[in-house]
Amino acid sequence: MTISFKVSEETKERLKDFYEDLKRDKTPAYATFQAQDGDTVVTLYDSGKIVFQGRDADLASDFWIATEKMINQKLEVNNSEKKEKGKRNDPFIEPKIYYATTIGSDEVGTGDFFGPIVVTGTFVKKEDIPFIESLGITDSKKMTDEKIKEVVPLLIQRIAYSTSILTNQEYNICSKKMNMNKIKAVLHNKVLLSLTQKYTADFIVVDEFAKPYVYYSYLKEVPKVVRNITFLTKGETKCLSVACASVISRYVFLKEYEKLEKKLGTLLPKGAGEKVDEKGAMLVQKYGISILEEIAKLNFKNTEKIKKIN
Repeated sequence: MTISFKVSEETKERLKDFYEDLKRDKTPAYATFQAQDGDTVVTLYDSGKIVFQGRDADLASDFWIATEKMINQKLEVNNSEKKEKGKRNDPFIEPKIYYATTIGSDEVGTGDFFGPIVVTGTFVKKEDIPFIESLGITDSKKMTDEKIKEVVPLLIQRIAYSTSILTNQEYNICSKKMNMNKIKAVLHNKVLLSLTQKYTADFIVVDEFAKPYVYYSYLKEVPKVVRNITFLTKGETKCLSVACASVISRYVFLKEYEKLEKKLGTLLPKGAGEKVDEKGAMLVQKYGISILEEIAKLNFKNTEKIKKIN
């Protein structure tokens, strides 16, 4: 399956930051970057055309289509499978995993310049699946923030979960020694360990952001490592414990973001686009460059852009 469309400069910047740690070493001619996102190859061209190719191209592109439509409501999306079959296939769901008792984890905040990284693990019993489905829970990127704020208080009354928040200050220390995927692996292992010490599940599922051997290599210096993990691409759509982890992480992220906005007395744009640069420059002018150490991820390209603005 191949999906392509044209994006704005703002979305281009967000795409570049989001796929920074997934970029391939070689870049095709006239392309800004090419990345490997699970089973999907993502290519952003200098012209602004973004191409998703692979089995999960529809899932990988959904968030970016929605993002760009907020800027361009007349966005035209080319979908090779729709042309060939007239419809898009649903992602394959393995029943033995979906309907089992599972522990799953997912994270948010890795593509946002401002705010923390939040990783959550959840324990979902198979008896809880109908309740979770009744709440309409799926991948947090496919749910509005308002819907997430509505359902998560109900969800956390029913299921067990463990959340780890990496503040900006902590991230800026860790990022000097680890790349983003290693940071994520350490945090995923932390929340999974917390749950597996208390609960027994049929499957332990992680939304795959690195191949299994790479994931475990990131944890070679960690004393206790959770093993026997099932890694699934687009795991939020295939395993409800991962979906629950996704929405709880987003809920916690939103609450932490609101605290940050209240502290600064201003609204903060999410992501890593031009509006983020403008807001960052304004905050630096008001509080000095050191403010970024407290509220932002310094190794993002936004930092240098903000310095140039000032």
